[in-house]
Amino acid sequence: MQVDKITLQDIGLFDNGEHIGLASHLNFCKTNGGKAYLDNYLHKPLGSLTLIEQRQAALKSFIENIEQVDAMKISNGTCLIIEKFFETNFKNIPTQISYTGAYWYQFWNKADYSLLKYSVEHLVIFIQNLKDWVSVFENISNNPVIEKLVSSISKLIANPKLDAIDKNYKVNGPQEVLRLAYFLIYNFKTHTRSLLDYFYDLDALFSLAKAHTNYEFEFPNWIEDTKPYLQVTQAIHPLVQNAIGNDLTLSSEKNFLFLTGANMAGKSTFIKTMGIVVYLSHIGIGAPAKKITLTIMDGLITNLNIADNVVKGESYFYNEVQRIKNTVLKINDGKKNCVLIDELFKGTNILDAMKCSTQVIEGLQKLKSSIFILSTHLYEISDGLTKHNNIQFSYFETSVKDKQLHFQYHLTPGISQDRIGYLILEREGVVDLLNAL
Repeated sequence: MQVDKITLQDIGLFDNGEHIGLASHLNFCKTNGGKAYLDNYLHKPLGSLTLIEQRQAALKSFIENIEQVDAMKISNGTCLIIEKFFETNFKNIPTQISYTGAYWYQFWNKADYSLLKYSVEHLVIFIQNLKDWVSVFENISNNPVIEKLVSSISKLIANPKLDAIDKNYKVNGPQEVLRLAYFLIYNFKTHTRSLLDYFYDLDALFSLAKAHTNYEFEFPNWIEDTKPYLQVTQAIHPLVQNAIGNDLTLSSEKNFLFLTGANMAGKSTFIKTMGIVVYLSHIGIGAPAKKITLTIMDGLITNLNIADNVVKGESYFYNEVQRIKNTVLKINDGKKNCVLIDELFKGTNILDAMKCSTQVIEGLQKLKSSIFILSTHLYEISDGLTKHNNIQFSYFETSVKDKQLHFQYHLTPGISQDRIGYLILEREGVVDLLNAL
């Protein structure tokens, strides 16, 4: 599935300035290397049903064995010590060293020996934990992601020199420290670095599994179809406390949602939620809903947060137009795209905005190969759109009692005509301040 940087910013996936992105909340990695692998996973949604289902199956295996993975003692400190170990110039370690010679090395090279011993002990923990992981996951079959990791790790730790390092093994005495240190530095350095990379990958998959469990994500039911389809039950934004779930179905017959509602009613959050559901589903991690059914999408395109560009002399409205233009160019290929648009043409006057918005909607609704969610304050333009059977109309209701706003956050069929801007201005005391000037 194709996305661009603007879409990733719009749905709030990654950190942006003062904004902490969703990816940071999905990070349960034990290591910095794992986080780098996790970021790579989160930056690359999959476009193949086979690959998505393979990753989902791998994560299910991690979820089933989450306690075993969670109990692994390999920490970020462990990995940093191992990496530093191979970058340090130690005093030459003899290929063969006697019991007495080992104690002389310890005596004459105290600093080097202390670091060698400390590093070797962490390497032993690293190898022990990988052996434990393999012993559990090697029994999982018909899972290419797991099988590849198990096979790659098993080949490297099968070295006879490591046979003695079982779960009860402890480094005993300077002779053993130096023997292992020599072997690891001069014969196993490349293999150890490969094992670190495999563990970082394992750590990233563990993080995805942990996030799936922590946020109660649901794996989608995928359907293979040339036409787009998205159905969600009780979808929520994973970072909204006490979120109210909403249902939505978009298909080639009803592929356009015209969404209205007052300021703060929940339109923007809902649109971002749909973007997150589609995106995370294509990562293979699952998504925040009780039930999800969808087809593979070829692209996710958003028009949510537009900004002007003073340096280039580009106005807000100009950039809105350019983003819509680029969207039309991208989706005019017959492929399945999910297009999310929040508040069209805020950068111009209301009459101009109504005319421009109507033109855009009239054009976009012709494309039955994509699905669209578009929010607007311009409920007046809905009258001319009801003739299109593929457009469905929903809104978020706001009620007012004693000048207090009550937001339902529940998607309701119909069109909102709520106007609460002046009430908010009044409630916040701005009207009184202005009258007192």
